[in-house]
Amino acid sequence: MKSILSILLLSSTLFAATPSASEKLFVVERESESIAIINKGLVKSRMKNMHNMNHGIIKFDGKDSYLISRDGYVVRFDPVSEKVLNEYKTSKSAIGFVIGKNYVAVANYDDKSVDILTRDLKPIDKIVTGSKNVGIKIYKDMIVFAQMDSDKVTILKNENSGKGLPKFKIFKEFSVGKMPFDAMIKENTYIVGFFLSKSFGVIDLDKMIFSEIKVTAKNNKPVLKVPHFGFWSLSDKRIFIPAVGDNAVMVYDDKFNFIKNIEMQGLPVFTALSPDKKYLAVTFSGKDFPTIQIVDAKTLKIIQTFTFNGKVLHVRWSNIDAYLYASVNDANQVNVINTEEWFLEREIFQLKAPSGIFIYQLEDK
Repeated sequence: MKSILSILLLSSTLFAATPSASEKLFVVERESESIAIINKGLVKSRMKNMHNMNHGIIKFDGKDSYLISRDGYVVRFDPVSEKVLNEYKTSKSAIGFVIGKNYVAVANYDDKSVDILTRDLKPIDKIVTGSKNVGIKIYKDMIVFAQMDSDKVTILKNENSGKGLPKFKIFKEFSVGKMPFDAMIKENTYIVGFFLSKSFGVIDLDKMIFSEIKVTAKNNKPVLKVPHFGFWSLSDKRIFIPAVGDNAVMVYDDKFNFIKNIEMQGLPVFTALSPDKKYLAVTFSGKDFPTIQIVDAKTLKIIQTFTFNGKVLHVRWSNIDAYLYASVNDANQVNVINTEEWFLEREIFQLKAPSGIFIYQLEDK
């Protein structure tokens, strides 16, 4: 009787530790031009021949999924069947994209343009900027992006809003700090980081007003990997920004008043906020590549440090389970951190140099 009870308890524990079937993880395998699909904690399938995945990005919008490759391909695929529907090559090198109601816009490094495509990837327009373009975002009927080579932010406005295919024209441009490298957006506020200026820029997209916010980070260490911004760095009342060239995450309130620098173990790359806004996961470059530090978003104190046996290239919080997923690139695995008790719960193997982790929410049947 005791042995049967032990087996039942063990089975219950294993079942509780299995990730939900409602989330499907698409993991970029950067060296093999493929995407690994993880479901229920295991690698179940793989999408192959997806082009150069060194900076592969995937986004979901309803039942549509899109991917851009570093060598300029945009790929539309079905996230349920995992079948490629169509693809289009915008340039030799693409870096970011956004999905609008009736268009997809792609920011290109090389050929220094922004492409506007239909949702099924037919070309509508190519807007030539003469600069590498980064930090592309959507606000209402506008597309906002930064020109890395020209030190400016460009706002395109759709002149055919609500009237069929979009027709974007330059509406406003701002001269900003030196070498913008990434951006994030919160409601009507576009926040852009600068690689060579000790500041970041803020644009009120309703009033079309630009402000430059000086930063207190020292910026005195060599930068080995450019920090990334994202929606996940924005809580209701606080803004978390990885410092360029300093072991710190800068914290501001929602009015851009400086609160403090959180001293970190290394040079931060990602600052990923949990869905409940309680915790911040920070990843690093250089000698601290294998490390993730967890910050309490209320107290701004480091509460946990995890160090793995390889470079951590990306993290992603589950939206429904108490998990933080981390891609450990040169260990060829995704590690799963239990975010209730803060321990390494499982390691998912059979991956090939994993990088970006993207989660698709399956519909309940």
